[in-house]
Order: sequence, then structure tokens, then C-alpha cells
Amino acid sequence: MKANRILEMEKYITLKGTASIEELQRQFDVSANTVRRDIAELLQRGAAEKVYGGVRARPASQTLTPYELRQMSGGEAKELIGRTAAQLVRDGDVIFIDSGTTTLRMIDHLKDRRDVTIITHSLGAVIRALPYENLHVIVLPGSLRRKTNSMTGSDSVKAMKKYNIRTAFMAATGVSMHGATNSSAQEYDIKQAAVECSDRSILLVDRHKFGITGMMTYAPISSFEAVVTDEEPGEDYLNLLKENDVRLILPEEPVDQNKEGE
Repeated sequence: MKANRILEMEKYITLKGTASIEELQRQFDVSANTVRRDIAELLQRGAAEKVYGGVRARPASQTLTPYELRQMSGGEAKELIGRTAAQLVRDGDVIFIDSGTTTLRMIDHLKDRRDVTIITHSLGAVIRALPYENLHVIVLPGSLRRKTNSMTGSDSVKAMKKYNIRTAFMAATGVSMHGATNSSAQEYDIKQAAVECSDRSILLVDRHKFGITGMMTYAPISSFEAVVTDEEPGEDYLNLLKENDVRLILPEEPVDQNKEGE
């Protein structure tokens, strides 16, 4: 499938640094013309830049901001988004909470739910859940990445695939017209796996994330059932969500629990 191939090609180029057209042909078993068309799309996304004979990963326009600084910024919007997203969780649910300072805000609003299981690679989520005995927490193994306060690596992905996850609550560096993006190559695999392994995925981003392209696109917008944000995005993104049948949920919008449980 073209969309998946382009995502994998983006990942391959990012991890390798540079890649020739011939190398990409062999890696993805496609023609040179197909590689050129895929590269053209990656160039349009800003995910890569052209060099003689091939492409190279685009230098990140913004380095990943340390976790502590991200946690301090936009607190009110994050709190609104977290509270709204928590309304989508039912008693007895098994959920994945992604690493991120917005997804983290959900946890305090789950204190009245019964028997909720949280699967996470976020150390911040683990610490936040400690006071709430109604929340059963499963921590994924892996290597500690300090900039995101999370566990990453193949062990995290392998462990997550064992579980039947109802909802993945996902974070992102930004949302482009091509999907949810992130700035950490180390977290790419676990984000992608969380979306693929869950019955449904919900993206939590504040209004400033729309129009931002991180280093890698980990999921197209069509992968999400809903986007929870603090303010309606621009017309282009409203149309994008509508075209892909993705629900937009704002803090002031009441959530129909019965509908969400269907």
C-alpha cells in the first residue's frame, strides 16, 4: 500500500541519513519511477531533501524540547484536552497512554473510573498514576530516553503487541496535512505500533500543533478516530478531518459515553 510504503521509506531515510534511488529500489522492491514519485511526496512533506543521486533526511527544524520545558508550557490548554480525553475512557478499559505532557494530563481525571488498565512507556504517566489505586499500570520495558522521560526500543514494541488495547491516546510534535508527526526517531516505532495494535486511536494536540511538521510522520490522519484539541483548527485541517471521517472533539463539547462505547 502506497501510504504505508512512503511512511516506511521516510523512516528508512531518517535512520540511514541518506539513501540513493537505487538503494531505495532494492529496499522496497519497486521501480525507479515509483521511488521518484515517493521521494517527490516526501520532499513536499518536508521530510527529506534532495541530494545528488538520492535524498537525505531533513535536518530537524526544531530540536525536541526537553520534557521539563514542554511540561511547563501551555498548561491550561493541556489540562482542558486531558480532561476532555478522559471522558472517553470507560470503567474496565485497557488503554495506552503515549509519552507527552498533554496525554499525561488525562490521568488525574481518571480517578473516578473503576478498574482501568494503563499500558505506557511514559515514566511521567507512571508517577502521575501512583496515588490512584483504581488504575492498574503496566510499564513497557526498554531503554530510557531522558528527553521524553520514556522507555523506547524493540522490547517496548514487542511487549505492547501482547495486549488487547481498546484505545490509544496519542501525542505528537505536530500535525501536518499528511498526519501525526514526531521529532524522535527512537519513539517512532512505539507510536506506530500503538496505533496499529489498538482498537481505536485518539490524537491529543493543542491548537499550536496544527501545521507543524516533525521529523517523521508516524501515522496518517485517517488512522485516528478522533482528535481532541483546545480550539478549532484552520479550514484546511477541518476539511482534512472531515474527508477522513475523523471526529473533532473540543473541551466544551459534551462526550456521549454511550456512543463511544458502541
